[in-house]
Amino acid sequence: MNGVLERTLGILELLAQHGEGMELGAIADQLNIPRSAVHRLLADLVRLGYVRQARGHGDYLLTTKLVSMGLSYLGNSGIIDIAQPLLNRLAEISGELVRLSVVDGERLTWVARAQGARQGLRYDPDMGSDAQLSCSSSGWAWLSTMSDDAALALVARQGIGQPEDFGPAAPATLPAVLEALHRTREQGYSLTIDTYTAGLSAMSAPVRFAGQPAFGVVTVAGPTVRFTPERMQALLPELLSTADQLAATSGASPFFTLTAETGASQGAAGRKPIYAL
Repeated sequence: MNGVLERTLGILELLAQHGEGMELGAIADQLNIPRSAVHRLLADLVRLGYVRQARGHGDYLLTTKLVSMGLSYLGNSGIIDIAQPLLNRLAEISGELVRLSVVDGERLTWVARAQGARQGLRYDPDMGSDAQLSCSSSGWAWLSTMSDDAALALVARQGIGQPEDFGPAAPATLPAVLEALHRTREQGYSLTIDTYTAGLSAMSAPVRFAGQPAFGVVTVAGPTVRFTPERMQALLPELLSTADQLAATSGASPFFTLTAETGASQGAAGRKPIYAL
């Protein structure tokens, strides 16, 4: 990392992955930045309120300032106002975790959720993190609305990751990912069992206009012990209906509108529509 801005963002992104904090030397070593430069950047971030230094051991941690900015942005974008009632209804019907992820450039980020589980195991990912495209249900649903080349390029840039980092059924090669995407495209939705996390099942549908790349994905996820393939198939009409409704109301959100326009401008030639509104 060379530029000041690139280094600063690298520090913020690294600290976001370490909630317990990191010492200056570890930050410098991991980002390959001289310690003197890291010290100056951290001092500026502390002064501006984005980072704080823990008392005692001196590790650096993020403050809630970035979180507050993100929540304010989501609130002002209208995403939550549009999505939350629909997510709540699907969570109530399914009894499982329902989440919405939105496309932002080359990233698919979880931004809203509703928890319907009343007892037993619960799958509870952190909002604001990006979906692992190669093995998550939401990733497959989004990628299936693109051409094979575009989808594989995104997966290659993000990386497939190590097998031990995800579930035992996670695809380990690009051809295996492509096979999953073909199946998802043919079905119009994704079903995953033990791919993203061991013991987790999930189903996702893209939020999109007919024939265009998705600008969001709605997902229902739960423990495999109760969220069986039969249960997922029974809930499929509700999942697709929620995706349709999100697409139909997306014009009320500037974020959705701009994302959909960006996807449309890239063209959908050669892509088979997953479903029409």
